[in-house]
Amino acid sequence: MKKFAKILLSLILSFTFLSLSVPTQKASALTSDFAFIILSQYKATADIGDQLHIAAVTSTGKSVTWKSSDSKIASVNTYGVVTAKKAGTAIITAKLKNAEASCQVTVNKTKVTISKEKASIERGETLRLSASTSNESPITWKSSKKSIATVDEYGKVTGLKPGETTITASADGTSAVCQVTVKLPTVQLKQASATLYRGKTLQLSATVSSSVKPTWKTNKKSVALVDATGTVTAIKHGTAIITATVDGVTQTCEITVQKPEITLSLTELTLNKGDSATLSAKVSSGNRPTWTSSNPNIVSVNAYGDVKALQKGKAYIYAAEDGTKVRCSVTVTQ
Repeated sequence: MKKFAKILLSLILSFTFLSLSVPTQKASALTSDFAFIILSQYKATADIGDQLHIAAVTSTGKSVTWKSSDSKIASVNTYGVVTAKKAGTAIITAKLKNAEASCQVTVNKTKVTISKEKASIERGETLRLSASTSNESPITWKSSKKSIATVDEYGKVTGLKPGETTITASADGTSAVCQVTVKLPTVQLKQASATLYRGKTLQLSATVSSSVKPTWKTNKKSVALVDATGTVTAIKHGTAIITATVDGVTQTCEITVQKPEITLSLTELTLNKGDSATLSAKVSSGNRPTWTSSNPNIVSVNAYGDVKALQKGKAYIYAAEDGTKVRCSVTVTQ
């Protein structure tokens, strides 16, 4: 302002001297034809959103009209107040009938700084990003692949599935980015194999780095089933593969449903017609065997191994469990 005041004083003195140096009639004609404008500044810089005031003094004492060469970059009102709108350069001009003066206004490009340029998370995890601008303009957040990770208005990133996405922080047409990778998880099963008897259960557990619950599946439902919690139920002897899957990453456990061993209390038995006896069976699986007779007309047997001789002859009593079958030979005499 001191410089502006000196320029203004110099011009006023020069104009006064010029007026005094010529006849009154000529001076009047001179002042009506000659006019000038002095501005408070001829170059200025501003950030987007800033306002600055350009003052104008005229030799005639009249008010100037203001105009911007590009109002999209910087606009100016009737009082010389300039508003910076977007990066670039605009010429602000003050005009009189016979004079004009201009100020070049450069609007700075907004700088955006983001807290991280690269980050890795897993599905279900969150990450907080922060960003700042050179002129305190508000930040707008965006994810290039919302199916992989989303970002809210505060910069909170949430992983949805494995892959890569670009998180962009923008302000005033300028942006900064963070490359976010949603990693594949690691999956570990407590055991890789197990042996069961029919009807028995086993609880499998999986440790997943992303804390996402796995999906369980069996390749042979006739041999072993598995529920949503990883509980395996043996159905019959054979082998089944139980698979735990998280985001395409799998681990397996081989389940063997083995045949039981059965030991009968007797392998041979002689009864008189009308007599009864009870057979017992020791089954390694702990399951109750199924009892049958090869000839129910000669010897009958119930579900508990109670045998009854019906008529003279020979028959076999069988105890069976999940593919294993043993027999006792029964002879009925008269």
